[in-house]
Amino acid sequence: MTARESEIIGLIHREVKPALGCTEPVAVALAVAKAAELLEGRCPDCGIRKDSSLHIEVEVSGNILKNGMGVGIPGTGMIGLRIAAALGAACGNASYGLEVLKDLSDEAVAAARKLVDEGHVWISIAKTCHKLYVKATVEACGHSACAVIEDMHDRIVETSVDGATECARHGNHDTGAQSEDERDTLDYHLTVKEICEFAENVAFEDIRFILEDRTLNLALAEEGLRGDYGLKVGKTILSNTEEVFGNDFLTYAMAMTAAASDARMAGCTLPAMSNSGSGNQGITVSMPVIAFALKHGTSDEDLARALILSNLIAIHIKGYLGRLSALCGCVVASTGSSCGLVWLKGGRYPEICAAIKNMVGNITGMVCDGAKVGCAMKVASGVSSSIQSAVLALKGICVCETDGIIDRDIEKTISNLGSIGSSGMEIADNLIQKIMVCK
Repeated sequence: MTARESEIIGLIHREVKPALGCTEPVAVALAVAKAAELLEGRCPDCGIRKDSSLHIEVEVSGNILKNGMGVGIPGTGMIGLRIAAALGAACGNASYGLEVLKDLSDEAVAAARKLVDEGHVWISIAKTCHKLYVKATVEACGHSACAVIEDMHDRIVETSVDGATECARHGNHDTGAQSEDERDTLDYHLTVKEICEFAENVAFEDIRFILEDRTLNLALAEEGLRGDYGLKVGKTILSNTEEVFGNDFLTYAMAMTAAASDARMAGCTLPAMSNSGSGNQGITVSMPVIAFALKHGTSDEDLARALILSNLIAIHIKGYLGRLSALCGCVVASTGSSCGLVWLKGGRYPEICAAIKNMVGNITGMVCDGAKVGCAMKVASGVSSSIQSAVLALKGICVCETDGIIDRDIEKTISNLGSIGSSGMEIADNLIQKIMVCK
């Protein structure tokens, strides 16, 4: 393995990881869990986790609030950041990262409900320039502890006990030389061309790990089809193949991807393989590719290369957008899956560039109005556009540079999308948050 291949694989490991529940409430639970653990260290004999007088205050950025208001919290039948924060105190384990609630139990849920019902959990909007920000303060036994998360859902940047800073940390690394968690995605200087070459030429044994994407997200999709989760988008699509949708790959891919989102957003206790801090983005970037492999008997090696390609394209685009924005993540994720499908059908760099331009020319501007069960409908729309863009690209059809924000250069096209989705939609993002909070 070359040094550059190792660097890119490190980026994939950082950005593609299991997450239990919507990652904005998970970030809140993680910060609270860390603060509770610090408090336990100060008062080991007090049984803080079971203390009904525990007081929890959480300050969050507007985007965290937006994405945490209406989404189901795993195993609780409840929605919102308060129950997520309470669960972080009751059973959270910060060492699990985005799977902080993996030790969820009926006892923990009951304790968390009690904390919420008795008014021991407070959520407020922080004054911060960070789109992704959580500050959790936990008080008990005359002591208080605090943990702060910034910019990445599992990046704890500061902790303190009784007002004294314990340490400033970045992910799992002490402050000092810049860690992998501190690097911005754009610092890797990826290009679509390099991503294509990497996905095609890297040794299979070095990327075999990405097949866990299939294991986790396929399990979510199958659970979504079995149960009655959320709006039952995936289940409804699959049950209407004769009358409406047709019994073809497009229907199958839409149904499987939407079903996984149905389950996840309604509080299923199975983890998703996330991408760039988003479980829905991880589902959308992978499930159409996995669905194709299931339909056509694709080898593990070809599937792995397609998943590496689709995930890296999404990571690359997300670098220009930032973690949270007013642009729906399915635009990014479905662009990645479109590229993976093109590759599986024999397309290479020119066709992959065409697929990206087709996606950017199609569903750019789909807004994110918070994480919720309705996200499954946006996911299904994204998959439909993904497959349509791939088919056109494979036929040599591409949105040209005279159209809208499309540029002749693929990297400039992606940069244009990033500008629209970040600074260009700032006012829309603030308006969406205002509407949601004032309902």
